[in-house]
Amino acid sequence: MSRQPAQEPRLQPTSASTLVVAALASAAVAWLVISNWYIKMPPVPWLPAFTLLALAIVEFTLAQQTRARIERRPGRLPVEPLAVARYVVLAKASSLAGSIFLGFSSGIAVWLLVDDRQLAAVQRDVPPSIVLAACSAALVAAALWLERACRVPKRPDEDKSEQP
Repeated sequence: MSRQPAQEPRLQPTSASTLVVAALASAAVAWLVISNWYIKMPPVPWLPAFTLLALAIVEFTLAQQTRARIERRPGRLPVEPLAVARYVVLAKASSLAGSIFLGFSSGIAVWLLVDDRQLAAVQRDVPPSIVLAACSAALVAAALWLERACRVPKRPDEDKSEQP
């Protein structure tokens, strides 16, 4: 009986299906919550949108710098491997959180746009909901870019060994 060697656990890239399912589930929850309790809810705030946008800018900048340091471009110091591992964890968490915010804010925005009650509060809550959805999408994009920037490029001898 041959025994297969145990594979080392590896961190897999974030899958698009995970992000889509998280966004759809949070959109459904948002739709249920807002359709039942919109009158009792406080106004949609602007602060989460600006917070997510700031985080997206930080992660995009971090991705640019990390990629340049991994590729050892001239004038760049090498990057610490533990720092790259931390960036990957940040990117994976941010992409999932961003997709949840994207789904939730999109669910709220769509419900507000199709609501036919013409409440005055609807006009107040539509702009922050749309901006929150856009900032959430920016965070997801920046997080995926950061995750991709943390990949170690293949060595030239690895590329040749894969060719037939």
